[in-house]
Amino acid sequence: MKPTVKPKNPNFSSGPCAKRPGYDLSKLPTRTLGRSHRAKSAKAIIEEVITKSKQILEMPSDYRLAIVPGSDTGAIEMALWNFFGDPSVETRGVDILAWENFGSEWVHDLEKQLKIKNLRKFVVDYGEFPDVASVDFNRDVVFTWNGTTSGVCLPNADWIPAQRQGLSICDATSAVFAMAIDWKKIDVLTYSWQKSMGGEGAHGVLILSPKSVERLESHTPTIGLPKIFQMLKKGKLNEELFTGATINTPSMLCIEDALDSLNWMITEGGLTAMIKRSHDNLHVIKQWMTNSGRFQFLANDPSTISNTSVCLKFSSDFYLKLDKEKKAAFAKDVASLLEKEGVAFDIGSYRDAPPGLRIWCGATIDTENVTALLPWLDWAHDEIAGKL
Repeated sequence: MKPTVKPKNPNFSSGPCAKRPGYDLSKLPTRTLGRSHRAKSAKAIIEEVITKSKQILEMPSDYRLAIVPGSDTGAIEMALWNFFGDPSVETRGVDILAWENFGSEWVHDLEKQLKIKNLRKFVVDYGEFPDVASVDFNRDVVFTWNGTTSGVCLPNADWIPAQRQGLSICDATSAVFAMAIDWKKIDVLTYSWQKSMGGEGAHGVLILSPKSVERLESHTPTIGLPKIFQMLKKGKLNEELFTGATINTPSMLCIEDALDSLNWMITEGGLTAMIKRSHDNLHVIKQWMTNSGRFQFLANDPSTISNTSVCLKFSSDFYLKLDKEKKAAFAKDVASLLEKEGVAFDIGSYRDAPPGLRIWCGATIDTENVTALLPWLDWAHDEIAGKL
């Protein structure tokens, strides 16, 4: 039967993600709008975002955090061009892991753009997780913490040695504020506000460990770097970037929006509470799936199932009998029906991923909305199946 209860918030997009519960744009402070981002009052708000981000993420005090252009893509490419733009990278070598679209983009950057020859690729299909036992941390290592388009995340950071010669460079955009980051295992980390914070796009965050700063200052990039990638000033790290002096002009409206999200996180109980909210959402889906019979997680290993970008594939006997083209059409029709009913927006799987659904379950999603959504997934499956 058609469900009668709809989610109060149907926004389950995996980016930009749902705003925090109770969000009200009209209550967002406008104190810095129309002001220079270098004005004392505006810079103080940027500094507050940096300070509270470090506080919630429980970062070591000697790690640095900067707001940079270009969302997570800008942040991770800023790191790649700086750390792999000098000849010494060929001596060290780089290992890169990829198990979904964005990780594969970073493979392309290292191989085709930066043209690194001493490169080892650990690339697997959607739903799989690479064999990390063969990764060599005498080399630099690049990886995502959570595969946003595959729903596959690191089961843990045990495979990363605390003592390592190379740098560990992590794209954690759909993991931060929802998964515990072991900072001893991380030298460079990037993310964006529009994922787990429910913030706005176009701004990225770059985090550096003391070890990565030492590397940066001792191995200056020899390739040309555009202004928005430059982190050094006269051969030394430009510390101003990490104290609120952004490289280019940020949106102060987005800065205020980010601060609103951070303040909400603190009020709700900080990182522990945010991780619990995400895990509670995933738990509801796991319970529902035991009785559904129509869906499975795209992640093949249960220990790698993401608690933010939860990717599902269809598993009913009806669906499995369809040919490839009809499977893709079926998945799109199910997502379209859910949107038409006003119960779930933007939950179709990523365009390059296997046909299915992708439900954002980060901390800004209330568990009651996930609970209300799930019966609609079964109903939509059967509605579309009944028309074929």
